Amino acid sequence: MSERKYFGTDGIRGQVGGPTINAEFALRLGHAAGKVLARRQPGRGRPTVVIGKDTRISGYMLESALEAGLSAAGVDVLLAGPVPTPAVAYLARTLRLAAGIVISASHNPYHDNGIKFFSGNGMKLPDELEADIEAALEEPLDCVDSEHLGRARRIDDAAGRYIEFCKSAFPNELALSGMSIVVDAAHGAAYHIAPHVFRELGAEVFPLGCQPDGFNINEGVGAMHPERLVDEVRARGADFGIALDGDADRLQMVDVDGRLYNGDELLYVIVRDRMRLKPVEGVVGTLMTNFGFEKRLRELGIPFERAKVGDRYVLEMLLQKGWLFGGESSGHLLCLDHHTTGDGIIAALQVLQAMARSGQTLAQLVGDLRMYPQNMVNVPLEPGVDWQNHAGLAAARREVEEMLDGRGRVLIRASGTEPKLRLMVEAEDADLAREGVERLVAVDLTNG
Repeated sequence: MSERKYFGTDGIRGQVGGPTINAEFALRLGHAAGKVLARRQPGRGRPTVVIGKDTRISGYMLESALEAGLSAAGVDVLLAGPVPTPAVAYLARTLRLAAGIVISASHNPYHDNGIKFFSGNGMKLPDELEADIEAALEEPLDCVDSEHLGRARRIDDAAGRYIEFCKSAFPNELALSGMSIVVDAAHGAAYHIAPHVFRELGAEVFPLGCQPDGFNINEGVGAMHPERLVDEVRARGADFGIALDGDADRLQMVDVDGRLYNGDELLYVIVRDRMRLKPVEGVVGTLMTNFGFEKRLRELGIPFERAKVGDRYVLEMLLQKGWLFGGESSGHLLCLDHHTTGDGIIAALQVLQAMARSGQTLAQLVGDLRMYPQNMVNVPLEPGVDWQNHAGLAAARREVEEMLDGRGRVLIRASGTEPKLRLMVEAEDADLAREGVERLVAVDLTNG
């Protein structure tokens, strides 16, 4: 497929007021998406799309512009208001809609925003459909006849619907009674949803990051700043802490001792719990997944594959393999036996379910998982440097891999957002990882 101009790995994202995240572009994007959706379901009535957003101040502007563009293209719009990204995927699927649109920049600060799409089956929009929308952006901005204009209405019970859906992912025979949980919603889309889910399942909930003002999303709270959660769990004497990001598709957890658990550890807990019920056919991680996780799965006889960084690629590989479980170290976790996309609330419920079933603490559940020390350094990458075919770097990599002798791994990749090369070595021993990175950093990239 040719290079896309606007869509990245997770929709279209940028600074508000920039070349894409502005009212004029959102109007054109809504119109283009509406035209493509209408063309794809001829004779099946007017397409309907649901729009959800996080709590950024710019969400109002982008929501109105998208709504106008879709209406001009003859598409009906359902407005869900502030809801998590996975809630839009759920609504698109259960309401049998043509698509879902999310206005969110996830873990970015408030001055950024983004627009991403879900298909009617609750999955990320296929590449070819995104390509069709980009092509339609080049067409004139016109308007259907008045009798064919799209209508818009609000879904008053969107949050309630999603709360019940999340609760259904927790077994009826189990409850969270007697547990106290700090729930940090990052002042984001789950601020009025996540606390209710855990409270209605029986837990005592201490809300954190649940007072959005349009500007404070992800600011010093949430999955991007879990240190605040650690402090709050200790101060409250709570049993657990749960941190989401701005659109609630990312998860970090903290136990009663203030220990923080990342996505690899939480995914391991979920997979081990599922193994109690039936064999797990395989697990998908990314290039950043800890080597200790891969090694432990191999010891358990569970196949493991690495996808490119990004939950989109994890999902693609899961669907290709026919597997159910995957995720990223950052906390994007997919449990396809419950949802079609990554969902921080549902992932947290799966971890709590594992604890309730086993009667063990989080620390005990990951007690046999040995995470390898990681040492990563970013080095400047000058324009025109062909690092992939750099003889000196290749030789240094071979040298480090021989030194590791199967006790770790080397990862070299270019940053997707800045002119830097990321050099990482994982090893059983922290000193070995550090020595390996030092050998890679010593390579002069300007001399091929």
